[in-house]
Parts: sequence; C-alpha cells; structure tokens
Amino acid sequence: MELRSALATLAATDCLLVAVDFDGTLAPLVERAEDARPLPAAAAALRFLAGVPHTATALISGRALDSLRAVAGPEPETLLVGSHGAETWTGPNAAPLQLTPEQADLLARARAAVAEVARSWDGCRLEDKPAGVVLHTRSASDDDAAAAVDAARARLQELDGVQVTDGKRVLEASVVHANKGEGIEALRELTGATGVLFAGDDVTDERGFAVLKDGDVGIKVGPGETTAQFRVGSPEEFAAVLEHLHGLRLAAVGN
Repeated sequence: MELRSALATLAATDCLLVAVDFDGTLAPLVERAEDARPLPAAAAALRFLAGVPHTATALISGRALDSLRAVAGPEPETLLVGSHGAETWTGPNAAPLQLTPEQADLLARARAAVAEVARSWDGCRLEDKPAGVVLHTRSASDDDAAAAVDAARARLQELDGVQVTDGKRVLEASVVHANKGEGIEALRELTGATGVLFAGDDVTDERGFAVLKDGDVGIKVGPGETTAQFRVGSPEEFAAVLEHLHGLRLAAVGN
C-alpha cells in the first residue's frame, strides 16, 4: 500500500492520534541541540491537526520535557512524552517524575561516569535529564566519538539498573526503564485512539514502530534500517505528509 493510500484510510478512523518525534523529524538535525526548531510548515500542520475534532497530537522525544518545550513550542493541546518515555505530560494535573532515593543515587553514579568520559575526548559533552544522562558526540571526530561511546558504555555496564540507549551520535543512560513503544501505547490508551500515525528518524524510534497495529501508519524519516512501513527522505518531506494528512482529516470529519 502506498503512503497516500494508507494516510487516506487512517484519516477516516474514529479517533486519530498523531505522535511524532522532534529532532530529525519535525526539525532538521543541528549540532547544538538547543538551536533546533521545527520547520514552520511542520509546526503549522501539527497545530492545525490539534484543532480538528477527534484528533490528538503528541510529541514523543528523547529530549527531557523542559528541553522539548523550549525548542518545540508545542500547542497546549499537544501531549508530551520525553526522555524516551520516562517523562510524560498529559495535562495541567500531570504528576512530575519522581525518582526513588535508590534511583537518584544510581543516576548520580551514572552522571559521574559519563562526565569523566566527556572530559576525556574533545567534542564530547554531557546533558543532564531528570531520569538520565546523555553523552553527546556530534562535535567530536568519528574516531573520538566511537572511543568515547565505547568507554562510556563500559563504565555504565558496571552499574546495575542503568538502561543504556544508543542514538544518533548520543549514548544515553537512564535509571527509569522506558521506551517510545511504551509511550505510544500509553498515549493510545489515554486518547482512545483507533488509529495512530507515528514518525521518527532514529534507532530509538524503532520501539515505537514495533507497537503499531494494523491500520496504523509508521513513517521513517531519512536513511537507516527500519521496520516502519513507509519512509520519507527528510523533515521537509514529512512536513508535506502532515499537511496532506490535515486535509484528509478535515474532509473525513466533515469540518
């Protein structure tokens, strides 16, 4: 089935959930994470979809929620899943993430390990998250990045209870075991969605594609192996997909 045909079928579902990754999907990848911004066309299409009856929108990202809000500027109606599912925002009454004392101690030890690695290789830096710590290597040479990731992984494997996740030029350690697949399933239940579109560009998004059901639409943005049914080449192409879906959804709900 071609993507346009799949979108037309999905747009007719009773309750639609549009859940998308941010970096590399709504926004082009940039060297400095804080400089990322959604493409105007993609942001507008997601905003318009959020206003269609019986349609829910969500951002599901590896970023911490505060970082995601700062760069994405989401609409108030848009649900948020951050830190690969460890953090969620489902409305004003959503409870913030709270670590146990044991988790907080483990996170401190993981941070110390990653910080030591980041200091040892040029172009590497550390990012703190509420439930984890990230080694960024995008500014490092390929050799230094590979060596730093290997060193960090070896250190983190010594810490029982730390979940280690690979991404594009990042290695993340988390003390809360979660993934984007679990995040999508939670959003599906929360919204009562009868159909889901999920799009992402990174290896961490594969867990999201894995939980999609018949009739759902999974879209890989950019190169790389994937289990998603469909692929587009860039965030710009994905923005056009969202615009097309908005038109189809409006026609389907008669608004």
